[in-house]
Amino acid sequence: MAEVHYGRGYVYSIHYHLVWCVKYRRKVLTDLVEFDIKLILYEIAKEHGFKIEEMETDKDHIHLLVECKPQHYIPNMMKTLKGVSARRIFQKHPELKSRLWGGHLWNPSYFVATVSENTEEQIRHYIRNQQKK
Repeated sequence: MAEVHYGRGYVYSIHYHLVWCVKYRRKVLTDLVEFDIKLILYEIAKEHGFKIEEMETDKDHIHLLVECKPQHYIPNMMKTLKGVSARRIFQKHPELKSRLWGGHLWNPSYFVATVSENTEEQIRHYIRNQQKK
């Protein structure tokens, strides 16, 4: 069951399922790049005060289960996750730019869905099994 948190004058339990793709669906999220992008995304979440509870890639896209506060605005979270992660991964792996025309790592669009107590375990299972398809 999702943990309930208490703020100043409010109680909340907010989880989102986030998905976005690599530009041109290039299969670049493998081996060390996959390891580094996951580490970078965990760092970004910690820096901005939200928590990635589950994360998995499938070479050309990434799934996250994120827990956050009511103050977190989804478009800003996505802009931060995608923008900062792209900048940091290109610093660590400059060779990726040659595989991505125009030097963009992520497709500009994304998917977001709210996660309830009833669907949380299904979403966790789905994310964990991304590479087992």
